[in-house]
Amino acid sequence: MSNNSKSLLSKETMTKAIKASFIKLHPSYMMKNPVMFVVEIGTFIVLMTLCFPSYFHIQESYFYNLAVFIILSFTILFANFAEALAEGRGKAHADSLKKTKKDTMAKLLQKDESIKNISSSDLKKGDLVLVEAGDLIPGDGEIIEGLASIDESAITGESAPVIKEAGGDFNSVTGGTRVISDWIIIKIQSNPGESFLDKMISLVEGAKRQKTPNEIALNILLITLTIIFLLVVATLYPIAHYVGINLSISTLVALLVCLIPTTIGALLSAIGIAGMDRVTRFNILAMSGKAVEAAGDINTIILDKTGTITYGNRMASEFIPVGLTTMKEVAQISEISSLRDDTPEGKSVIHLMNKLSIPKKNLDLDECEWIEFKADTRMSGVNLKTGEQIRKGSVDAIKKWILQKGGSIPSDLDNKNNEIALKGGTPLAVAKDQQILGLIYLKDTVKPGMKERFAELRKMGIKTIMCTGDNPLTAKTIAKEAGVDEFIAESKPEDKIRVIKEEQQQGKLVAMTGDGTNDAPALAQADVGLAMNSGTIAAKEAANMVDLDSDPTKVIEIVSIGKQLLMTRGALTTFSIANDIAKYFAIIPAMFMIAIPNMDVLNIMKLASPTSAILSALIFNAIIIPLLIPLAMKGVKYVPMKASKLLTRNLLIFGVGGIFTPFIGIKLIDLTIGIIS
Repeated sequence: MSNNSKSLLSKETMTKAIKASFIKLHPSYMMKNPVMFVVEIGTFIVLMTLCFPSYFHIQESYFYNLAVFIILSFTILFANFAEALAEGRGKAHADSLKKTKKDTMAKLLQKDESIKNISSSDLKKGDLVLVEAGDLIPGDGEIIEGLASIDESAITGESAPVIKEAGGDFNSVTGGTRVISDWIIIKIQSNPGESFLDKMISLVEGAKRQKTPNEIALNILLITLTIIFLLVVATLYPIAHYVGINLSISTLVALLVCLIPTTIGALLSAIGIAGMDRVTRFNILAMSGKAVEAAGDINTIILDKTGTITYGNRMASEFIPVGLTTMKEVAQISEISSLRDDTPEGKSVIHLMNKLSIPKKNLDLDECEWIEFKADTRMSGVNLKTGEQIRKGSVDAIKKWILQKGGSIPSDLDNKNNEIALKGGTPLAVAKDQQILGLIYLKDTVKPGMKERFAELRKMGIKTIMCTGDNPLTAKTIAKEAGVDEFIAESKPEDKIRVIKEEQQQGKLVAMTGDGTNDAPALAQADVGLAMNSGTIAAKEAANMVDLDSDPTKVIEIVSIGKQLLMTRGALTTFSIANDIAKYFAIIPAMFMIAIPNMDVLNIMKLASPTSAILSALIFNAIIIPLLIPLAMKGVKYVPMKASKLLTRNLLIFGVGGIFTPFIGIKLIDLTIGIIS
């Protein structure tokens, strides 16, 4: 993070931001920010009075009008500088990502199994490529064959390599990463220019940043306030003329600029850009600013147990016989049922078998029928050509299958099943024909610090729900150990969608993390869907955020960033509007107290002269923008607390502070002007 801080104040970044501040003065660009566009029009009008004083019948000092013009010009430049500086940080980040995105050579597999070397930019969705040790992965895709150690530091910043292989939910790879050892065959899942790295570069450059609903609503409020004050100032001139007071054009423009919400108008875009930049610096690819903003209002977070709350590597740790069978028989049938199971759990069964040195059962596996695992049946297995049927799956599913075949349930099955569940493990039942032989004890571990993190979410007023395919006893044990608020056992993909919809029907915003293809529908339904980069392409395409580090608990940081974004915008809006009170007491008395001496009672700051008062308010209005740029970039610090307490805290700090700060600042500037003059 220190490097990021340095890049913000680097000479190159500052120089580019200053140059961009002048480029952004073009009216076609300024019109995108209505508040600052009004300031620019006012500045142009003051410039015209300087160039053609006789035409406008200007009676004030030339230097007074010049001072107003210079201050207004700096007000616009400071506003442009804030936005340019925020964009500069994003572009600097994008430049570092572009260095990662190289046009490499890819080994394209032909239909005749020959290899053709082509440019990675020519790869299309569906192409198969071979990537060997030392090669850069040419594009986003899924491993369909092989296993390799992959260095993802160019994307994630994490130096430790990760092991990825075909099968399961952790077979996704990202273009620009490097294979360190072994080889893999990848099926390309994106066309040129559509990879996740391309999307991230485009996002951090700001090219596709869209205004969020809250930002649009705030813009409408700012435009409304600007129109109201524009009408007020416009009516002041004929009223003043009627009572014999001559108000100059420069003074009226100064009043308008000080009363409209220029501070938040100047910083609003920078706040949004900086918020998105903070997300990317956490190695999160957000598809839209709306997703980041929604994270700040999240009420419920739904998390998978496996890989999120627990390490996710459920490994076979024990073969447990039931009834009259032996451990050797359970192990041998478990091994046969796992021969075509490419999941980590399936492979761990064979690994445990070898570790225990249990001899394999001699069965003829030729011309057998392999039964793949399905979410609705919750079992897999094989039908041998001899007629024997072997199944492995959840205890309930196997019991149902056995009963349908006319078999019986061993008397000790439920007790041993409960023993495993109470330990927080996952039991898998193994059956042959009409007999349940035993259980496979799959062991998983809750990640350290999870209980504290969920307690932090609870302080934010966010409810956590754990979804797992485990039985209720196992789910209850893990839920208690992890400290989640609620859990859903034996969860299917449709259960996750149902829970999300139920929460949303209550007016709540829901976040969900996931990595598998079966998570894709729920990720799409959630208001904030966080997919793991290590997960499937389907999950990443369904989500509106992708975590390049594949850390599911990062949803907590996303919520904090979202809340920080909303708080920063709200705090600076409160501060900006509160500023107007002090400016009102500085300028209004200055405009009228010569002709109406009684107006001097409103000059509570005792400013030296009408001219000094107007210039002081205008100078304060200009310099407060660059002074608030660091806060807009860094964001208001978020401390977990109840919304009512948070509102009170912000009103006291930025509301009351926004009232008193201008009184002090304007008075000090007035004294300085008095000393200089």
